[in-house]
Amino acid sequence: MQARAVIGSCPAVRPVAAARAPCQPRRLTMRCAASAEPVEKVESVAEEKAAAPKADGSPAAAAGFADVQRPPRIPIEDTILFQGFGWDSCKDGAWYKKVESMIPQLQAAKITHLWLPPPSQSVAPQGYLPGQLYNLKSKYGNKEELQSLNRALMAAGIRPMADIVINHRCADQQDENGVWNKYGDDVSHDGKPINWDQWAITCDDPKFNGTGNPDSGDDYEAAPDLDHHNKELRDSLVDWLNWLKTDLGFEGWRFDYVRGFAAEYVKEYIERTQGPDCFNVGENFLNLQWNDGSLDYNQDGARQMLVDFVEGAKCCTMFDFVTKGILQEAVKNTQYDRLKDGNGKAPGMLGWWPEKTCTFIDNHDTGSSQGHWPFPNEKVVQGYAYILTHPGIPCLFWEHHFDWGLADEINALVELRLRAGIKANSKLEILCAEHDVYVARIDDKVTIKMGPRYDIGDLAPKESDGWKKSVRGADWCTWEKA
Repeated sequence: MQARAVIGSCPAVRPVAAARAPCQPRRLTMRCAASAEPVEKVESVAEEKAAAPKADGSPAAAAGFADVQRPPRIPIEDTILFQGFGWDSCKDGAWYKKVESMIPQLQAAKITHLWLPPPSQSVAPQGYLPGQLYNLKSKYGNKEELQSLNRALMAAGIRPMADIVINHRCADQQDENGVWNKYGDDVSHDGKPINWDQWAITCDDPKFNGTGNPDSGDDYEAAPDLDHHNKELRDSLVDWLNWLKTDLGFEGWRFDYVRGFAAEYVKEYIERTQGPDCFNVGENFLNLQWNDGSLDYNQDGARQMLVDFVEGAKCCTMFDFVTKGILQEAVKNTQYDRLKDGNGKAPGMLGWWPEKTCTFIDNHDTGSSQGHWPFPNEKVVQGYAYILTHPGIPCLFWEHHFDWGLADEINALVELRLRAGIKANSKLEILCAEHDVYVARIDDKVTIKMGPRYDIGDLAPKESDGWKKSVRGADWCTWEKA
């Protein structure tokens, strides 16, 4: 990399060190700020380009996915996403194999995309403190098992999405001061090397002595923040992402912790890998506005943060944490008047830019065993009734579907959505939003009522107008037009 001007006032950017030959097998320990104990890892030797024959003498599967018939790309507004893991799925020991065994049930759920966990070796077992990016031996399985899973998903018409953690990366060597900020590159691969140095770490990272540019987003305390201003680093990440696409079969990225780097780089990573016609989604677990323990009705500040990121990223949707927060307060406290803003629209990002909004009930952070911000247990199906009848791109959660035994109820709501042709950009008309009742109509094809009020008078859809009752549950009911 040529020396270049530095953004801001940090020390000069160091040039990239020359690439080194792949290491021989050896054991080392690895530590990030988040790990209380060193984590042992076995580095991979250079992989052979040609796969060896199987034990029965038959040829091994091709390394890449050139021979695989990928499902055709669909309009992004038709996406139904499914998160294919929880926080403790890494403890299973063979998660990729388990997911592959559940593909018939995933097909029955009528999903279009399956979001899989971070694929790379990681200091933390869940995958969110990645180290050797090309080393795919993780707590979920290995490269071959992941390839097998993705092939099977595509054969079933489901598009696999990768969880991409590139805000930060854990180093595996220390500098002369004992700081973990030197990176190895111990798996043979095409493309640019990833044996980075302090130059790849932002200069304002408070712990890891980086010499790169200032951070383009928020600091991530647990691991070194990567300098996305650096084109050499971005080129290396693009090579890795394209490898995940061509050799592993991934279609689409879920970008972790996008508050940590600028939206313009998410745009670049998408355009240089999957392209803007592919579904991608970013995660910003932002703070909402509270007042004396009560969630404020007006969350326009948080809505604007999500919209601003999408405006910068262009071809990326966002998880709507605002809708999640408002919806769960509404159903928990019988405050259904929260579900309409001052302009008569849905109160989250959903009300401002539905085709760029990914709605959800819980994920591995908010729910699961972490439970940082869980949806009320007894109201989860009602929550799905809301997101699956409304505009936006709905995301389902593995634990609700399989561990909680809610598959039949959620599947029925997905079927209703598909029958009615509801899409991310469907028309939403909120007919009533009062403390004990919410009534909305979508595309004049589906009506939903939520809340404990039984008698909704003239708001009830009439059979004489072509309406019939459809999926229903405790304190909620839907109607669809025949």
